[in-house]
Amino acid sequence: MPYEKLMGIQVVDEELYQKYREAMTPILTRYGGGFRFDFKIKETLRSETDHEINRVFIIYSKDSESLNAFYHDPEYKAIRQKYFEPAVPKSTVISEYNR
Repeated sequence: MPYEKLMGIQVVDEELYQKYREAMTPILTRYGGGFRFDFKIKETLRSETDHEINRVFIIYSKDSESLNAFYHDPEYKAIRQKYFEPAVPKSTVISEYNR
Protein backbone atom coordinates (compact mmCIF):
# COMPACT_ATOMS: atom_id res chain seq x y z
CA MET A 1 0.00 0.00 0.00
CA PRO A 2 1.52 3.41 -0.92
CA TYR A 3 2.92 5.29 2.06
CA GLU A 4 3.15 9.10 2.34
CA LYS A 5 4.62 11.68 4.69
CA LEU A 6 3.38 15.26 4.74
CA MET A 7 6.34 17.40 5.75
CA GLY A 8 6.84 21.02 6.77
CA ILE A 9 10.38 22.41 6.74
CA GLN A 10 12.24 25.66 7.22
CA VAL A 11 14.59 26.24 4.27
CA VAL A 12 17.26 28.89 4.97
CA ASP A 13 19.43 28.25 1.89
CA GLU A 14 17.40 27.69 -1.29
CA GLU A 15 20.44 26.96 -3.49
CA LEU A 16 21.82 24.30 -1.16
CA TYR A 17 18.36 22.78 -0.71
CA GLN A 18 17.94 22.55 -4.49
CA LYS A 19 21.27 20.70 -4.73
CA TYR A 20 20.01 18.32 -2.05
CA ARG A 21 16.81 17.62 -3.99
CA GLU A 22 18.72 17.03 -7.23
CA ALA A 23 21.19 14.65 -5.55
CA MET A 24 18.70 12.67 -3.48
CA THR A 25 15.86 12.24 -5.98
CA PRO A 26 17.52 9.40 -7.99
CA ILE A 27 18.10 7.50 -4.73
CA LEU A 28 14.49 8.03 -3.66
CA THR A 29 13.35 6.79 -7.07
CA ARG A 30 15.37 3.58 -6.62
CA TYR A 31 13.32 2.91 -3.48
CA GLY A 32 10.06 3.38 -5.38
CA GLY A 33 9.49 6.90 -4.10
CA GLY A 34 9.02 10.47 -5.21
CA PHE A 35 7.22 13.71 -4.44
CA ARG A 36 3.49 14.21 -5.01
CA PHE A 37 3.19 17.88 -4.05
CA ASP A 38 5.74 20.55 -3.20
CA PHE A 39 4.88 24.08 -2.08
CA LYS A 40 6.83 27.16 -1.07
CA ILE A 41 4.68 29.01 1.43
CA LYS A 42 4.83 32.63 2.47
CA GLU A 43 2.83 32.67 5.67
CA THR A 44 1.90 30.10 8.30
CA LEU A 45 -1.34 30.98 10.07
CA ARG A 46 -1.27 28.20 12.65
CA SER A 47 1.43 25.75 13.64
CA GLU A 48 2.18 23.33 16.45
CA THR A 49 5.93 23.87 16.03
CA ASP A 50 8.11 26.62 17.43
CA HIS A 51 9.82 27.30 14.10
CA GLU A 52 8.83 28.83 10.79
CA ILE A 53 7.67 26.53 8.00
CA ASN A 54 8.27 27.85 4.49
CA ARG A 55 8.11 24.63 2.49
CA VAL A 56 5.46 21.88 2.54
CA PHE A 57 5.60 18.66 0.51
CA ILE A 58 4.41 15.08 0.32
CA ILE A 59 7.10 12.44 -0.08
CA TYR A 60 5.96 8.90 -0.91
CA SER A 61 7.14 5.36 -1.39
CA LYS A 62 5.51 2.03 -2.13
CA ASP A 63 5.41 1.26 1.62
CA SER A 64 6.81 2.54 4.92
CA GLU A 65 9.64 -0.03 4.90
CA SER A 66 10.91 1.27 1.54
CA LEU A 67 10.89 4.88 2.73
CA ASN A 68 12.68 3.87 5.92
CA ALA A 69 15.29 1.99 3.87
CA PHE A 70 15.78 5.10 1.74
CA TYR A 71 16.43 7.24 4.85
CA HIS A 72 19.04 4.71 6.04
CA ASP A 73 20.82 4.39 2.67
CA PRO A 74 24.49 5.40 3.17
CA GLU A 75 24.58 7.41 -0.08
CA TYR A 76 21.44 9.32 0.95
CA LYS A 77 22.84 9.97 4.45
CA ALA A 78 25.99 11.54 2.96
CA ILE A 79 23.90 13.79 0.68
CA ARG A 80 21.66 14.76 3.59
CA GLN A 81 24.64 15.73 5.72
CA LYS A 82 26.29 17.75 2.94
CA TYR A 83 23.25 19.66 1.64
CA PHE A 84 20.10 19.21 3.72
CA GLU A 85 21.43 19.78 7.22
CA PRO A 86 22.98 23.21 6.53
CA ALA A 87 20.01 24.27 4.36
CA VAL A 88 17.18 23.10 6.64
CA PRO A 89 17.63 23.70 10.37
CA LYS A 90 14.10 22.53 11.27
CA SER A 91 11.67 19.98 9.90
CA THR A 92 8.30 18.69 11.05
CA VAL A 93 6.43 15.54 10.15
CA ILE A 94 2.87 16.86 9.85
CA SER A 95 1.30 13.50 9.03
CA GLU A 96 2.17 9.95 7.94
CA TYR A 97 -0.33 7.63 6.34
CA ASN A 98 -1.03 4.78 3.96
CA ARG A 99 -2.80 6.02 0.88
